[in-house]
This record gives sequence, C-alpha cells and structure tokens, in this order.
Amino acid sequence: MNRLYNFCAGPAALPEAVLKKAQSELLNWQDRGLSVMEMSHRSAEFVAIAETAEADLRELMNISDDYAVLFLQGGATQQFSAVPLNLLNGNNKANYVNTGQWSKKAIKEAKRYCDVQVVASSEADNFTNIPAFDSWDIVNDAAYLHYTPNETIGGVEFFWTPEVDMPVVADMSSTILSRPIEVDKFGVIYAGAQKNIGPSGLTLVIVRKDLLGNAHASTPSMLDYKVHADAGSMSNTPPAYGWYMAGLVFQWIKEFGGLTAMEATNRRKAEKLYGFIDGHDFYANPVEIQSRSLMNVPFTLADSALDKAFLAQAEEAGLLNLKGHRSVGGMRASIYNAVPEAAVDALIDFMQGFAKDQV
Repeated sequence: MNRLYNFCAGPAALPEAVLKKAQSELLNWQDRGLSVMEMSHRSAEFVAIAETAEADLRELMNISDDYAVLFLQGGATQQFSAVPLNLLNGNNKANYVNTGQWSKKAIKEAKRYCDVQVVASSEADNFTNIPAFDSWDIVNDAAYLHYTPNETIGGVEFFWTPEVDMPVVADMSSTILSRPIEVDKFGVIYAGAQKNIGPSGLTLVIVRKDLLGNAHASTPSMLDYKVHADAGSMSNTPPAYGWYMAGLVFQWIKEFGGLTAMEATNRRKAEKLYGFIDGHDFYANPVEIQSRSLMNVPFTLADSALDKAFLAQAEEAGLLNLKGHRSVGGMRASIYNAVPEAAVDALIDFMQGFAKDQV
C-alpha cells in the first residue's frame, strides 16, 4: 500500500526516509543483534546514540554550552507544572500570554503554584491574532514570562520574540525545528516531540544553566531540571526509542539543508495553501494575515453542512486527518516539516475540485 498524505496535528507525519531507516534497523541495530528498543540506556551503544542526537540538535539550533538539553517524558503538558516549580524561586508571580487553547491550559496549571498575571490575551477576538507587544501589561517583578509561539489549534504564530527583563519561557511544541530561532533569547524552551521532532512519548527541554538548582523544595525529583541535567537525562530510564528516532529526524533535517532550508520550504507550502484559501470564495481562514501559522492552517467551508462530505471525500483521495479540533470545528491542515510540498499541492487540487462540485 502506498503511503497517504497525513495532515494530523499530532502525532504527526514522520519523514519517510526516517521511517525506512528505523525499519531497516528495527530488529538488528548496526549488526549488534538487538533492537534499540531492547538496549540498556546505559550501554555504550545507546549513550553514543543519545550523544549524537544532542550534538546534532545543538548544531541545528545553534544551542550554546550555556544551555542544558534534556530528553524527557511526560509531554509538554507536564512542563506546565515543571516550569513554575523550577523557575519561581521564591517569587509568587509569573507573566503569561493567552493566545489559544494551549496557552489557557498552561495558565490553568500555573495557577496551582503562583499568581498568574495574564499580560495579554486575544481571547476576545476568538484567538485569531497575536496581541501587539506595546499593549502587553508586563509585571516587571515576576519570575518569568511564558508564551506559546505557535498555537496548534487556532493556527496563530509569533514571528518575533518578546524582549523582557526576565527569563522567557516558550512552549514550542508545534513550531520547533520549522525555522531558525535565537535560543539565547530564551530561559526555557520545551516541546512535545510529536510534531517536528519524532514520535510521541519524548519531550525536549532546553534550559539555561543559570536557572538550574532553584526548584521548589516540594518539587518531585522527576520534575526538577537540575536532577535531569546532572544525570544527562538518565536519572530514570528515558524514552530511549523516541530519543533514537529524534536523532534520525535531526540527521534528516541536516541532510535537508538545516533550518534555513526547512523554513524556505515551509513558507512556500504555507503561502500556497493560504493563497488558495484567500483566493477562493468557498474557503476561509479566520486568522489575521501577519499572525498565520506556518505549521497549522485552519479553514472553514462556505457551508458547514458539507464538512462531513469534505472529510470523507478527502480521505478517499488519500488526504488524512483534516478535521479541525473539536473546540473550533472546521478543517485544519497541519503541514509540518515531514509533510511534503506534494501533499499541499494534492490538497489544493482536491479543495478546488470539491468546491467546483458544489456549484
């Protein structure tokens, strides 16, 4: 059976070359007679896999030695608790920006630990834009500022980094590795793997080393960044196979030409799809143009009664997982790194034909 085009928001498409590489090594990794899934995480073989993956990620993102790179479990959602537990350091205030459903979840969890200051919100506009920075009501003596650079559900994305006099924390689950970023502008970057990094089950945390060692006394050891940094992410058994798969993805991105080449391709894919939507009366995207995500493109049909037919016919055409999130409805095409440009072309062709059939 031929592989179909997968527009799922997560777990998302993985590069075919990576899947084939993993398949070829599944039973017998480099003639060692066992799978990576069966290795001791403390074996020389797996330590080499882990070290290579971290080195490749550091190269791709230009991560300096001032930062620890952690390969953890628990998903980005677990980091909603880990961030305040590690960064409050006796402070009881933290700044949060509310631009969508994942921001709201982070805010709700942080309220368990501190006084959350929502310094900006686009909720009144149904999360269709990024609030202008000069409108933010920053609390200057807060411990940190948290924001979500790309909202997977609403399809809004920051193309700038907030400049504040405190650590900046970013949930980059659905935008990391899609384009270059300046890591040095952040105190903590975290991301669930299941968009652009690898399979679900792995969580990446990039934390500035001067922020380590300040966790609240009640912090569970498995949520303490310093515990993981000191142990090389092996304080407990790590998500070893996910780590291995992430390493293969990092190698694939390097072979692709790195993040600059990846951004060029991602922008071209997004511009094609948004351009078609904007140029067609049958389809619409609610997000203001300057805030539109490169990774997640929500859209609606002129008649929502046609949604089920659209999805059924799309699947018949080999276009999978286009249903929008249950909280917003409509459609959503997630066009992460591993979604080829041909998939976007095929989606546009289908959308054009479907709209024509309704006339």
